[in-house]
Amino acid sequence: MGLRNAQYHAIMREYEKRQLKSHDIQTARYEEVYTKLPEFKSLDDSISILSVQYGKKLLNGDPTALSSLKEELALLRASKKKLLTSAGYPENYLEPVYECPDCKDTGYIGNEKCHCFKKAIIELLYEQSNIKKIPEDADFSNFRLDYYSRSHYDKKTGRSAREAMENTLEICRHFVDSFGTEFHNLFLYGDVGVGKTYLSTCIAKEIINREFSVIYFSAPQLFNTLAQNTFDKKDVDARNMSEYIFECDLLIIDDLGTEYTNSFIASQFFTCINERLLHRKSTIISTNLSLESLADLYTERSFSRITSSYSLLKIIGDDIRIKKKLEH
Repeated sequence: MGLRNAQYHAIMREYEKRQLKSHDIQTARYEEVYTKLPEFKSLDDSISILSVQYGKKLLNGDPTALSSLKEELALLRASKKKLLTSAGYPENYLEPVYECPDCKDTGYIGNEKCHCFKKAIIELLYEQSNIKKIPEDADFSNFRLDYYSRSHYDKKTGRSAREAMENTLEICRHFVDSFGTEFHNLFLYGDVGVGKTYLSTCIAKEIINREFSVIYFSAPQLFNTLAQNTFDKKDVDARNMSEYIFECDLLIIDDLGTEYTNSFIASQFFTCINERLLHRKSTIISTNLSLESLADLYTERSFSRITSSYSLLKIIGDDIRIKKKLEH
């Protein structure tokens, strides 16, 4: 999906503001110079008059008009430059002032987005992702496998915590690398403090940096927004956010099961994941619930959609937050 029209126009409005600011600065500087150096304005007026005169000669077929015009303009511009610098101004004082000289505050270099436009996209996507603050260390390269013991085993699978996380990381990296070309969903489950939220955040950061739209919700936030849209039709913000929940490239639902669950919540949950599946929009769900508890709390249809359409990644191990405290 990338940028929606509203997001694109929001960025372009910022470029329009930059251009207006540049124009105002340049206009003010010309007025300042004209006031201080009246002869400078006379030279500008001479350039305008010359351009009109030689333009008429060109139209009348004078073959020497263009070269003569260039010579006279060069002399006048040299005089302007000398006058400006002798008054203590820098040579480029009257040139446009751009925040980004590369694209001249248009956002584009030719038909390609400028680096500043790409930066603006990422900043907007972060702002609208609902992620309050991504930790600076939220990066796959900083993910520490040594927190996952080789001697801590899952009774059902027989795999160690380290083996399980190595497999999970491999799947998550493929999720990121193939995003936009392949359709995948992730269901991260396991005990408190084993790194599910951190892993989701690492993925969110990578996806946003690739210019895809991400929205992050704790489960209570998500269902509160959906309820607000359902029961208060006048709440424009809730309606817009609800649309975004269904349309964004990646939806992250963190801590599923921490909300107060009832039949309304269960039906909203099914609608959300089902609609996103139908429209091939990726979703990541993290929870402390077991698969058995998921089936009990939500509808069988929700359980069926998740078990058939998501990569089920069980994370086991000790509470990493406690381990980090013990390190200090």
